[in-house]
Amino acid sequence: MFATDKPTTNTNRIESIESYTEAIQSDLRKIQTRNWWSWSNTVVVVLLLTCTIVSFTLPSLLREEQVPQINLNLAIRGLVGLVLLFNIYSLWQQLRIKDLCDEIQQKQASSEVLYRMAMFDPLTGLYNRRFAQPRIEAEIVRCQRKGTPLTLLLLDLDGFKQINDRYGHAAGDSVLRAFGDHLAKVSRGSDLAARLGGDEFMLLLPDCGSEQLQHVLDRLVRFRTEIEGESTPVEFSAGWKEYQHGQDSTQLFEAADRALYQNKRGMRPKSSPVTV
Repeated sequence: MFATDKPTTNTNRIESIESYTEAIQSDLRKIQTRNWWSWSNTVVVVLLLTCTIVSFTLPSLLREEQVPQINLNLAIRGLVGLVLLFNIYSLWQQLRIKDLCDEIQQKQASSEVLYRMAMFDPLTGLYNRRFAQPRIEAEIVRCQRKGTPLTLLLLDLDGFKQINDRYGHAAGDSVLRAFGDHLAKVSRGSDLAARLGGDEFMLLLPDCGSEQLQHVLDRLVRFRTEIEGESTPVEFSAGWKEYQHGQDSTQLFEAADRALYQNKRGMRPKSSPVTV
């Protein structure tokens, strides 16, 4: 279930982020090139000014003659013209660099938005399925290396369809947001809380075995939210699986999903852990 889902939309968003990153790097290279040309042009202009002055004055100095006034006038006019041209060109370069910087800022902002869309659930603010899958795989590798426990907890809200039917989808979204906030509050900094879709959530618990899991569930069940001004308890079914050596992320997820399905069918008390 977990590994076979293909979040095409999120994949496209990831590709869009990569294209934005390449575009930003390309713009940065353009800015570096323009700065290099600007410095190069500065050196060239200075050399030209120096050569101009030398060309007008050196012959007379070598002959120990007084520099003719007409040559000085031509030199001054030439220098003024070169300075004006150089200033105009430098101003144009600075305007182009400013435009490129503005483009980079816009692309960075768009890239951040795309990143959040690709990795976060827009309704609850939790991580989404796309982000959760590689994180589970990484935690399994860490668990295998260090020999620490790892537990995957899946949660499914009970009666969520009835809430939507009775109060409307706006109320259902409010319940999902409230439960997402509650899930984030009861989890530790090392845990991963994610919304998998619909009313399905998950909590990945590194360094957590069956004993610690019960404490997490105890904090979760004490949760109420307001629906049309009424304080209503939010009930859920939970299924969990502690990682066993040799499992991969798909097997771990499917085992926890089977436990959740058993609990959902009423084979176990509500909001209590189910083992397989």
